[in-house]
Amino acid sequence: MSTHAQRERLLLADLLEQSGPEAPTLCEGWRTRDLAAHVVLRERRSDAAAGRLIPQLAARLERVREEYTAKPYEELIQLIRTGPPRSSPFSIKQLDEVSNTVEFYVHAEDVRRAAPDWTPRAVDPVFADALWSRLEKAARLLCRRSPVGLVLRRPDGQTAVARKGSPVVTVTGEPTELTLFAFGRQRAATVDVAGDEDAVAKVYAAKLGF
Repeated sequence: MSTHAQRERLLLADLLEQSGPEAPTLCEGWRTRDLAAHVVLRERRSDAAAGRLIPQLAARLERVREEYTAKPYEELIQLIRTGPPRSSPFSIKQLDEVSNTVEFYVHAEDVRRAAPDWTPRAVDPVFADALWSRLEKAARLLCRRSPVGLVLRRPDGQTAVARKGSPVVTVTGEPTELTLFAFGRQRAATVDVAGDEDAVAKVYAAKLGF
């Protein structure tokens, strides 16, 4: 049975393959080759990937990232498609689903929305609810650097308080778009934003996400 994470994995691999290694992405300074290397490193070298959180390991992370970036692009895409080795924590189906559904969705949109002719992607309600469930749990962590109060709201009225404070900015949109917004892709997300003009500007300038 296909999971959300597995479906998003294959979609991301297809997008990377179609775009080629030098296409732009929404990740500042990264082309598609860099993004592909990041995905593979994260799943296959957790010892190096920890350098994103542990300063002492940052040099190792950069060294390993360079090694993966230098691999043939087709090999990186194949490694994404086939998934992590059994030695990786991500090989556990439940952890893969929890950790990679959003990761792969966001990175797929990093590729799609960096293209000048991108079009909105239709998603089914079950997947939208899955994204919202994860966003509710992670909203405060993702939006901890917001300098003002921040509320995320679905069109049906479901709400997540991402950051307490005043003044308050309310961001309304589908779970797909709110997810991108909270992961630091504010300018790429199709949302309605309400609040004081200065506060709204601060939210758009904030470094949201992990």
